[in-house]
Amino acid sequence: MQTKIPCVIMRGGTSRGPFFLASDLPADAASRAEVLLAVMGSPHEYQVDGIGGANPLTSKVAIISKSKNPDADVDYLFAQVLINERLVDTNPNCGNMLVAVGPFAIESGLVPARDPETVVRIFNVNTQALVESIVQTPNGRVSYAGDTAIDGVPGTAAPVKLNFKSAIGAVTGKMLPTGKPLDVIDGIDVSCVDVAMPMVLMRAEQLGKTGHETANELDADKALMARMEAIRRKAGLLMGMGDVSQLVVPKIGLLSEPRKGGTITSRYFVPYACHKAHAVTGTVCLASACAIPGTVAAGLVKLPPAPQGIIKIEHPSGMIAIDLDVELSSPEPVMRRAALIRTARRVFEGHSLIPASVWPGSQRAEEPAAHIRTAVTA
Repeated sequence: MQTKIPCVIMRGGTSRGPFFLASDLPADAASRAEVLLAVMGSPHEYQVDGIGGANPLTSKVAIISKSKNPDADVDYLFAQVLINERLVDTNPNCGNMLVAVGPFAIESGLVPARDPETVVRIFNVNTQALVESIVQTPNGRVSYAGDTAIDGVPGTAAPVKLNFKSAIGAVTGKMLPTGKPLDVIDGIDVSCVDVAMPMVLMRAEQLGKTGHETANELDADKALMARMEAIRRKAGLLMGMGDVSQLVVPKIGLLSEPRKGGTITSRYFVPYACHKAHAVTGTVCLASACAIPGTVAAGLVKLPPAPQGIIKIEHPSGMIAIDLDVELSSPEPVMRRAALIRTARRVFEGHSLIPASVWPGSQRAEEPAAHIRTAVTA
């Protein structure tokens, strides 16, 4: 016997994964984790017994529900399903999957469509942040066709505009969790920054790299990966996050000077593999770091940008730009705008089938539980 769960697979930015209504999943976090592991086919390096794509960018899940937050329309709970471990991590956000939340919410009837575009107010349960998503809805219907191209995705599609409304200190509560723009860990200059996504920023040159290697080349350097992971774990302690060995946050940014007209070059790690493009939340964090005096990022840009303006980040598949407006001089930093344009597409709709022994389908959840990381033991 198998359990059928309504499911829509969406591409959001440069990521892809199943989208579920919270009401179609188990009410408790532990059971939900078991279901998501079965859905994706983890733990297995190919995820051959599920719908995961055997890549961190395609082993992601979005869980959506109507929001009780008066400032939001829907709640979005992101889950990173590890490929080779029995672990479902709901600590981080995923900005790329976030791109598809607006279209999914409208087509699921959670938000009424307007003509010609619809603003969907999203509350990210993982980080407690609010994001505005502007979706193209001519004649009151979601449109996926358009002329917008983003690096890392073939073809063009309709634009989805994202504006991060409350991103500072998304996980740690502080823009600079260690209290300083620069720390030294294992002899390496490190900047720990938390804006939309907590990151550990390092200069590629100090680790013996140019910072312009391909993602595959960096993944193949096991000594580099081990060294960066050791630094990431120590940085996690300094950032007040405790033992992060079983967490996918903080992320790693390996930085260098730009070569193709951008502001800075980044290789973003998720954290156990290099992103083939760049995470949206990582873009917000790195762009902010470029504007903070004393950080590794600010030291690499040729003309340090003001806290207002366009910052262009070169990545393995091209470039991503963000329109940044941050107030750094006030007692408490304020992010007025962190806006960027991405695309999304509805790829598949139907049901995901899992063994009934995992979950018989008798339980349903009203909404996702807030900020829960669930480890499932064998």
